[in-house]
Amino acid sequence: MPVAQSHLEQFEPMAKLSLGRRIELADLVYAEKVNKDIDPLRMNITKAAQSIYLLKGDLELTLFNDKKIKLAAGSPAARYPINSNGKVKETKALTDVAIMRVDTDLLDIMMTWDQISDSKPAPTSTVAVKQTDHERTPADWMKDTQIFSAYNLQKGIFSHLPAVNIEEMFNRMTSIEVTAGQVMIQQGGVGDYYYLIQSGTAIVSRVVDSTQPPVLLAELKQGRAFGEDALISEAKRNATVTMKTDGRLLRLNKTDFIELLKAPLITQVDMEEAQQKVAEGAVWIDARLPSEFEDDHIAGAMNIPLNEVRQHASSLDKSKTYIVYCQTGRRSSAAAFVLTQCGINAMVLKGGTRIIV
Repeated sequence: MPVAQSHLEQFEPMAKLSLGRRIELADLVYAEKVNKDIDPLRMNITKAAQSIYLLKGDLELTLFNDKKIKLAAGSPAARYPINSNGKVKETKALTDVAIMRVDTDLLDIMMTWDQISDSKPAPTSTVAVKQTDHERTPADWMKDTQIFSAYNLQKGIFSHLPAVNIEEMFNRMTSIEVTAGQVMIQQGGVGDYYYLIQSGTAIVSRVVDSTQPPVLLAELKQGRAFGEDALISEAKRNATVTMKTDGRLLRLNKTDFIELLKAPLITQVDMEEAQQKVAEGAVWIDARLPSEFEDDHIAGAMNIPLNEVRQHASSLDKSKTYIVYCQTGRRSSAAAFVLTQCGINAMVLKGGTRIIV
């Protein structure tokens, strides 16, 4: 059964996603019926990590300490995935139920992307971003699901780009005015730039047979991107891109593009080492949203969501060590990187955690 994006607003942390991301996610998840007495947790045929939400009916949850809990659809507890904190050993449908499965990694990528685009500057920042009809802020670009689609973030070109480097990518881009008929990329040429279209339209063509006119492959409008493939593969340009109209492009040179693909150097520690450091005075930081923190968190942790890290960095004690965590390690890595830039000694819990200790 398909799921409407409005239904996603009933569940955490999906309710905190931007509208564009919720619309995109709604096309990637489905509800399914589970008969009475069946365990939904054992029906995962993909073997990929999933967050499972109860839509209708009643479930019995058996925890690893053998305590049993009844979960009813529509209750406050049902706003969260039934297996979010790793304490649930098995489930049993007390009635016929309906559940929704969401790829945990995909959801976390979307949450990371949205939180970074909503990242608040430090209180002392004096940076002012101007926005005109044809200019968009980095946050606007990052929320554009045409360029930064779920596929691109999870499996495409941007899956190789550390989330913390996205803002820097836009800082290094330059804006150029272009005219109709101007060739931006020539088939057979060497890759030199990656482009985003701020305004205008471009056409993509390819010469298949030298005795025939070029074949029109695509028409690219505002918000589309081109040029990344040759930068990554070191191959020659496989098509020509020509401006159909006047416009304005953002471009990033190859050197910066390749540099930003490199993962930032962040110190990672496993749970045992993290616990030892906490015993010696280190402090836990949960980089997830407050709603996620309220559902489950490590005892003694402070909650600083990724999008608020810059804002709160100045209030942290620089003499202390901070161990940052989230569910998968993605948001915590981004948060730790920002804290390190602010002079804070921050480490990341390797791989994240679903187990509350």
